Amino acid sequence: MAAPKKGRSASAQSKPWRSLALILIAIAALTGGMFWSGNTTPRLGIDLAGGTSITLRAVPEAGQKISKANMDTAVDIMNRRVNGLGVSEAEVQTQGDSNIIVNIPKGTNSKEAREQVGTTAKLYFRPVIATEVSGPGTASPSPSASGSGSPSPSASATGKGGDKDKATSSSTAPSATATSQGRAVTDALKADPTPSGSASPKASASPSASSSTPADANSAKVQAQYAALNCADDKARSTAGKGAKPTDTTVACGQNSQGLWQKYILGPAEVDGTDVKKAQAVFNTQNASGWTVTMEFTGKGSKKFADITGKLAQQQSPQNQFAIVLDGEVVSDPYVNQALTGGSAEISGNFDQKEAQSLANMLSYGALPLTFKEDSVTTVTAALGGDQLHAGLIAGAIGLGLVVIYLLLYYRGLSFIAVASLLVSAALTYVIMSLLGPAIGFALNLPAVCGAIVAIGITADSFIVYFERIRDEIREGRTLRPAVERAWPRARRTILVSDFVSFLAAAVLFIVTVGKVQGFAFTLGLTTLLDVVVVFLFTKPLMTIMARRKFFADGHSWSGLDPKRLGAKPPLRSTRRRPAPPAGPVDPKEA
Repeated sequence: MAAPKKGRSASAQSKPWRSLALILIAIAALTGGMFWSGNTTPRLGIDLAGGTSITLRAVPEAGQKISKANMDTAVDIMNRRVNGLGVSEAEVQTQGDSNIIVNIPKGTNSKEAREQVGTTAKLYFRPVIATEVSGPGTASPSPSASGSGSPSPSASATGKGGDKDKATSSSTAPSATATSQGRAVTDALKADPTPSGSASPKASASPSASSSTPADANSAKVQAQYAALNCADDKARSTAGKGAKPTDTTVACGQNSQGLWQKYILGPAEVDGTDVKKAQAVFNTQNASGWTVTMEFTGKGSKKFADITGKLAQQQSPQNQFAIVLDGEVVSDPYVNQALTGGSAEISGNFDQKEAQSLANMLSYGALPLTFKEDSVTTVTAALGGDQLHAGLIAGAIGLGLVVIYLLLYYRGLSFIAVASLLVSAALTYVIMSLLGPAIGFALNLPAVCGAIVAIGITADSFIVYFERIRDEIREGRTLRPAVERAWPRARRTILVSDFVSFLAAAVLFIVTVGKVQGFAFTLGLTTLLDVVVVFLFTKPLMTIMARRKFFADGHSWSGLDPKRLGAKPPLRSTRRRPAPPAGPVDPKEA
C-alpha cells in the first residue's frame, strides 16, 4: 500500500507547478496578443474619453403621432441598434417631448452608429419598370429602354415545410437586357431570367409593354426625372424619389456588382418592411454564398410576396425583376420566373460579416414609429469624466493601500501570497479589457471602473476564506502541509458559492439594464470569473509551494501561521489503546 501513496504524493507535488505554468502562459499569450493587435489600453467610454453626441428631432409624417409611447419605442429601437454593434456603452435617451439624444463613445465607428440610429429602415419591395447604368459618359435613353449589364442575381424560394423549391428555366443564358445588382435575394426567389430570345430590349423594358405597368410610369414628370437622374452624383442620388409615397411610381438609384450606379423607374410598393418578421446574419456554407441575411415574412407578408412574384413571373426582363429598396436606395433587383409562396428569404451577394450584421440589425429591429431629423452633431469632451476618474482612482488606490496594510498586519507573511494574487488578477483584468474593446466594442466608463474596484474586495475575500481555513486546521494541531490540503476543499466550496452569487447578480443586472449600469454589471461579472481562475490556478498552487518552505512550515512568528499566536492545540498523535481489564474480581497482587 505504500507505493500507491508515494505515487499520489509525487503527482500532487507536480500539480502546483503545472497550474502556475498554465496561468503564467495564459497571461503571456494574452499580453502578446494585446501588443500584437496594438490595443494596449482599454477603450474608454464617452464620459472618460469623450465622443459624439447626436440630437434627433421627431418630424412626424402623415399618420404618425408624437407620443410618449412612440418616443419610448424609438429609444428602445435605437438603443438596440447602436449597441447591436457591440458592448459600446452608447447612451440613448429622450430630451423633452420630441428630441432624442444619442451619445456615442470615442473609438466607436460614429459614422456607422449615426446611420444605425438616424435611418428609419423603411424597406419596400417595388417592381422594376426600367433601369440602366447611370453616370458620366452613359446615354440617357427614354424610360422605354432597358439598361445593359450582366445578369441579375439568382434567387430561390423556401417553402414553409423547409424544402427548397428552386425555379428552373429553359434558358441557359440571361438576356442582354438583364441588369446587374451586387446583392441578391435568395431563399425567397431562385430563378434564371426567361425572357424570350426574340423579344427586343425596348419591348422588355417599355413601361407600356404590359397591362400591369402603372399608368403614371409614362407620365412626363416620371420620364423627366428618370432622364435627368445622374446616380453617380451624391446630391442627385440622395434626393432621388424624395417625397414619393409607397403607392407612387418613383425613381431610385442602386449600385451593381461592378460598382457602377444604376437608375430605376419603380412601381408602387407591393411589400413593405413591416411584413418582414425577423432578419439575421448567417454564414451559408451550403451553396458557397458566404455571409447572407435571412428574412422571415409575416403571414400577410408571405401572401404579398407570393402575389408580386406571381405577377412579375409573367413579364420579360427587366419587368420580371423587383427592387428591394431600403431608405430610397435599391440594394438588390433579383428576377423571377414563377410565383414563390415561401415565407422566408435570404439576401446574399458579396457581403462581408460586418455588412451582413449591419443590414440584419436594421431590418431586425424594424422601422421607427416616427421619422427623425438630425438636428445637431457635437463633440463631447472628457474633462468632467476625467476629473471624476482621477478622483475615483485616488480613492481606489487609498482603499487598496489600506487593504494591503491590513493584510500585512494581520496575515504577515501570507500577505505576500494575497498581494501576488491581486496583481495577477489585475493584470488579467487589464489585458482582457484591452482586447475586448476591438473584439466586442466594450468601453470602460465610470460605472465599469467602480465594478473593477468592487471586484478587489471580492478577490480579497476569497483569499481570506482560504487563509482562515488553513489557520483553523493549525489550531486543531495539524502541521502546515496537511493543513493546506485539508483546508482547500472546505474553502473551495465557500469561494464557489460566493462567486456564483456575485456572478448571478451581475448577469441579471446586465440583462435587465442598458448603458452605463450594464457596463458596471459586465465588469463585475468578468472580474468574478477571473477571481475563480486566479484562486484555483494561482493562489492555491502558490500556497502549496510556500507550505514547503521552512519560513512557513516551521510557523515563523512573521509567517502568519505561528501555532502559538493562533492558540494551537498540542500536535495530534496516534496512541495505543490499553486493553480492557478482565471481567470479574481482580487479585490485589496482580493489580
